Order: sequence, then structure tokens, then C-alpha cells
Amino acid sequence: MALKYGVTMSSFQLLLFLMSAVIAVLFFRQLFSGSYPKRGVDFEAKNDDEQIGTITQGDKIFSEPTPQLSRISQLLEMANRAIEKEDYVEADKALSSANIIEPENQEVLLQHGFVLLKLERLEEAKEVYETLLNLNEQEDMAHGALANILHKLGHSEVAKEHHLRAIELDRNFVPHHFNYANTLYDLGEKEEALHYYKSALALDASLEEAKKMIKELS
Repeated sequence: MALKYGVTMSSFQLLLFLMSAVIAVLFFRQLFSGSYPKRGVDFEAKNDDEQIGTITQGDKIFSEPTPQLSRISQLLEMANRAIEKEDYVEADKALSSANIIEPENQEVLLQHGFVLLKLERLEEAKEVYETLLNLNEQEDMAHGALANILHKLGHSEVAKEHHLRAIELDRNFVPHHFNYANTLYDLGEKEEALHYYKSALALDASLEEAKKMIKELS
């Protein structure tokens, strides 16, 4: 019995030895295989704008990621490039998309109104400027543009109110005075038109059109 027990123990010890050898081989193979994660190689950002940066000696702070343009900024850039090329159809597409994303963005509305005016889509431009003024009644450019549109659409009395409001908000902006003078001239209010042509010329002495109108009306 003692001999049998001794043989059994030796077999068991041999099995343990073989298992240990297999584990050791697998461990060292994994260690030297190069498949374990390496710093800066297998890093996966948790957020879209996360990155590994250079760590300084002093404070060990990660560098900031480069800011990305928002979708609205991208669309405004596209619109501006199209406007520079006088491609108002493409500008309208970009600004319409921007307006869907942020329907109360005042910069988008102001640009879109201008583009629609260039495309002679007056009713749509009117609605855009009215929306803008509901958000910000102090926007003098919207008042001035809406005044010109209303005059073209035959709503001249309301147009005059917006002209005057634009001038009230920015008395030093020459087009507000000149455009109001043009509206008054079209309405046959020559004396009042002369007054605003003169105020436009007082702000910009190089305004040849104002000089011509003053000479005609004087």
C-alpha cells in the first residue's frame, strides 16, 4: 500500500508541474507579444473632444483640445462665402438649415433677411425681420431693412415708422437717413425728404447721391 500511495503522489506532483509549465509559457508569450495596451497608442477618448496632451514638468496639466466650430458657425461661414460670391441661392440654403437648428438665432435671422431681400422674396424677408424684432426690438438694421421692404410692398406709413425707429436707435448710420429720404421722396414728401438727404450728407460728405438729390430738391 505504501508503494502504491507513493506512486500516486508522484503522478499528482508531475501533473502540477506540467500545469505550472504551461501557465508560465502562456504568460511569457503574452508578455512579449506586444499585444498589451501601450500608453498613447490604445487610448480611446471618452468624449469627442478628449485627447492626450503634453504634460508639463510643473503642473502636469493636459493640453486643451482645439475648439471645434459649432454647426451654426459652420453654416454661417458657408452663407458668408456664398454671399461674397453673390450666390444668394446657396446662402439661403445654408441659412435655412441654420434657422431649423436655432430658430431664434439673431445673427442667422439678420443674414437670412438680407439674402431673401436680395432674392426679391419680400414677404419671406418681411417675416424674418419681424421675427427678429420680436426677439430684439433694439436691432436698428432690422428696422431699416423692414422699412424698405414695407415701402416696396405698399405699406408706406408703417415703413416710415420703422425708418424713424432705425434712426432713433443709431443716428450716425448714414443709410438710415438716406433710405428714409428715398421713401419720403417716393411718397412725394419732398421737403421732408430734403431734410434727411441733408442729414445723410452731414454724416458723410462724400455721398454723391445725396448731393444730387439736394440739388434737385433745393
